[in-house]
Amino acid sequence: MSEIIEQAQASLQADKPSATDVNDKWQTVLLARHPKRPIFLDYVSQLFTEFDELHGDRAFADDRAVIGGLARFDGKPVVVIGQHRGRSTRERVAHNFGMANPEGYRKAIRLARLAERFGLPLMTFIDTQGAYPGVDAEERGQAAAIAESLAVFSRLKTPIIATVIGEGGSGGALAIGVGDRVNMLSNSIYSVISPEGCASILWKTAEKASDASNALKLGADDLYALGLIDAVVDEGVGGHIDSKPVMTGLQALLQEQLSELQSMPVDSLVDTRYERLKRFDSTVCL
Repeated sequence: MSEIIEQAQASLQADKPSATDVNDKWQTVLLARHPKRPIFLDYVSQLFTEFDELHGDRAFADDRAVIGGLARFDGKPVVVIGQHRGRSTRERVAHNFGMANPEGYRKAIRLARLAERFGLPLMTFIDTQGAYPGVDAEERGQAAAIAESLAVFSRLKTPIIATVIGEGGSGGALAIGVGDRVNMLSNSIYSVISPEGCASILWKTAEKASDASNALKLGADDLYALGLIDAVVDEGVGGHIDSKPVMTGLQALLQEQLSELQSMPVDSLVDTRYERLKRFDSTVCL
């Protein structure tokens, strides 16, 4: 482990990012977490109609960090799943700040299988710091639930479109992020670890989070250049200031992607998704 950390530190020193680059990436992190950004239920109300929420994982409880159900997009039935942080302090506590327990991921799996059973497209919206790290979550099988979600989504026989709308943190985000198309808003982030967590490992202090944010290449432009996402939705002045351009741009993109995916044979769709996932390892290592 120490050798890996030393190699990472040496790589960071070699890159020598400018202060401007570091500040820009850190500003993106702050914007992704901005309290006035549109959150999942805002997208549901603006992009979908006739949303009927479905509750529970049929095993333990209804996790409010993950919300999903049936809806209509552009007049057509779809299944929608998203991580919801809440707006006020009371709402954030009720939704566990968007950090799901195992039952949240099992609810997502149940809804994904429902989409497959009835031949409905699945749309997911990612916005979480990560899966809830509590002892009780681990006791109920947090890692197993995330792994099962990845497996189910990877072979689901229906179109899947995933969109990062805020913060995409670690496996908690990736659990509902496997899709045929993956999009990001321009001020969103997507990373294996938070900048603070990365800084704490590499420099033993979270105060280096701004440096870590640059090294992680967590911005939409970085991930698009690496080929890890398919499209970036321009937020204009920022979704926290004016959400209309975000909603308009994302709606048009989803319409285009859904039309393309629904024209593909199901077996071809799943095979292409699998090949896409296999390419990620070599892409990231470049």
